[in-house]
Amino acid sequence: MIVSSMLKQESSLFTNNSSGNNSSTAKILASISRFSVENRVCFFRKEVLISLAHKLNDLHELKKLIGTFDGLEYKILYKKHVEGMTLEEIANKLNYNTNYIQIKHANIMRMMRYAEKVTSKKVT
Repeated sequence: MIVSSMLKQESSLFTNNSSGNNSSTAKILASISRFSVENRVCFFRKEVLISLAHKLNDLHELKKLIGTFDGLEYKILYKKHVEGMTLEEIANKLNYNTNYIQIKHANIMRMMRYAEKVTSKKVT
């Protein structure tokens, strides 16, 4: 909004000039417009890269946590939270009953929440 109003003000300065050349006015306005677009693109690019870095860090931490599990629990967590599979798809792929995988996953998540709760408590 601010950039838009600035461009309008700049434009009125150039168009109100009686001796102004229309082609040079257009070039100046185009360069001002391009500069603001480039700044916006640069800003959003930085924001996307920062967001991507945070997500990659979170994924690395998640993989480290999942790596502490063995066997079926590891497979369930990895396929669910890294590969993005549903519990039903996991059950089919691993040849288990869907209900069993759902219960197993719920128990793992309950165990992880409890472990987080216990480790986050301050020792007095």
